[in-house]
Parts: sequence; structure tokens; C-alpha cells
Amino acid sequence: MNDLTGKTALVTGASRGIGRASALALARAGAQVLVHYSSGEKEADAVVAEIRAAGGNAQKVAANLRAADGPHTLARQVRAVIGHRLDILVANAGISKGVSIEDTTVEDFDDLFAVNVRAPYFLVQQLLPVMCKGSSVVLLSSLAARAAVGTLSAYAATKGSVDTLVKHFAAALGERGIRVNAVAPGVVETDMSNFTRTDTGRAATLGMQALKRVAQPDDIGGAVAFLASDAARWVTGETLHVDGGSKL
Repeated sequence: MNDLTGKTALVTGASRGIGRASALALARAGAQVLVHYSSGEKEADAVVAEIRAAGGNAQKVAANLRAADGPHTLARQVRAVIGHRLDILVANAGISKGVSIEDTTVEDFDDLFAVNVRAPYFLVQQLLPVMCKGSSVVLLSSLAARAAVGTLSAYAATKGSVDTLVKHFAAALGERGIRVNAVAPGVVETDMSNFTRTDTGRAATLGMQALKRVAQPDDIGGAVAFLASDAARWVTGETLHVDGGSKL
């Protein structure tokens, strides 16, 4: 049911963390994977090498998704590599900033929305010509979209926007046979959530979860691969909470 042999996939922000785990999970299922990065070229090379060493097919692509034309640039590169068919788009690239409402700057706010909302919106727009019946789009939401977590108000607003886009994209693209869903992780042990490596951070994380361990990127990558696969063929317009039972 999760066989993605013959499928092509793009994963943004795939050089590390959840993006890396998603790229590896899709490759293990048989997909050809385009590993997008912005600044971590060495890390992207390592992901490509790991996929190829396991017998898979992968290439790296670079684009700055903070820039207004970043999604357009990335879409052109992707289309040059894959031709006329993209089966899976995982819009994972994102940034976060924990800052109080009082200290949030206009630049902080604009950067968060540029990467977390504008980039996936226009990437979907620019790649629509090469998506077809059976294609799947997976966006990255967050626990912060539905619950107050730390000083993440601006970041949380971007993820609430992602949840809204999922509904609108799914409704608009359903007639084409394109599914659109999101995965909403809780706290995951990544560079973006390095506080989990401290005793205080781990205690706070475990204190709000039903399952008493800190999530790893692979826990999320498997859910992304599921939503991209035929096993989820009747799922669209949904945000799947993959958060260990956080804030129940």
C-alpha cells in the first residue's frame, strides 16, 4: 500500500530534520526524491548519498524560499529534472522564532510568513502544471496552530494559515484528483527545537504529551510517506496530528 515505485517527489527543506526524514522515508518506499536545500549543501549531499547508497534515486536542488521568486526558481529547476510529472510535493521548509508579542519585529513577522506560508502557496501554484490525477501535496503544520506553546504567536499564525490553505487547496484541486493534506507535529528533536536536549526542555515536552518520549524526525517522516501513498488515497483536506498526544 505504501509502494511509491515510479513516483517522483520533491521535499523542501530536506537537508535536515523532518525534511530529511521525509525524503528518506519516501525513498525507502521507492520514490525518486528531489532534495531541496537553501544553505545546507553538505547536508543535502549527505541525504542524496544516503538514498543512493540504499539503491534509491535522488538529486539535490537549491533555492532561497525566503525570496519572493524563490518558489518560482525552485519550480523551474524541478521541472527541468522531472519533466512533466510530479507525484508528491512535501512543502516542509520552514523557520521558527520564539519571541514575545512585545518583541516581535515586522521583519520577524514578514520572514516567518514568507517562508512558512507564501513559499508553499506559490510552490503549489508553480508546480500545478506537472501535477496530475493521483498527485499528493503534504504541507507542514504544527501543534502551535491549535494550542498555545511558548512564545510562538507569529509562528503559530503561519501554521494556522497552513491549516486553512489545506482546506482551500484540497477543495480547489480535488476535481483534478490531487490530494492535499498536512502533518502537524508536536515537539520534535531537531535543530529548530534544540531545547529538547536540556533536562528542563525534555521535562516540559514530556509534561504535555500522553506518550512519554521526545519525538524523532523519523516519527514524522513515516506519517508524511503515508499521506503521500495510496494507503491514504481517500484522505484529503485533513491535518494529521502526529504529536504523541500533546495538549489533549
